[in-house]
Amino acid sequence: MTDDVAVDFGEDGLVPAVAQDADTGEVLMLAYVSPEALERTRETGRAHYYSRSREELWKKGATSGHVQDVQEIRVDCDADTLLYLVDQEGGACHTGHRSCFYRTIEGENVGEQVFDPDAVYE
Repeated sequence: MTDDVAVDFGEDGLVPAVAQDADTGEVLMLAYVSPEALERTRETGRAHYYSRSREELWKKGATSGHVQDVQEIRVDCDADTLLYLVDQEGGACHTGHRSCFYRTIEGENVGEQVFDPDAVYE
């Protein structure tokens, strides 16, 4: 048995976390995680993040129903970034796209919109 890696949450108490589709490898989103969010994710198996704009714990899919079931949590070599390998229910992005990375830097839409955000976030 091994010991848990001590995650370095830094001065602001947050680390970035990349959510990646566990089956396809598609990068779905990036968000921030507090110690409490990481603890809740590990306890429930569902992705939790910390909303910097709302300054609160955020359960992914609480409003939309588009939850992330976390299959594995990885930590990078410096222990200051997390990778959530997830099974994504519906879309990961609040714009209705499967991934938050749905457009190129030139503005070309290359991603799939999987739900209508106006219908979900009334």
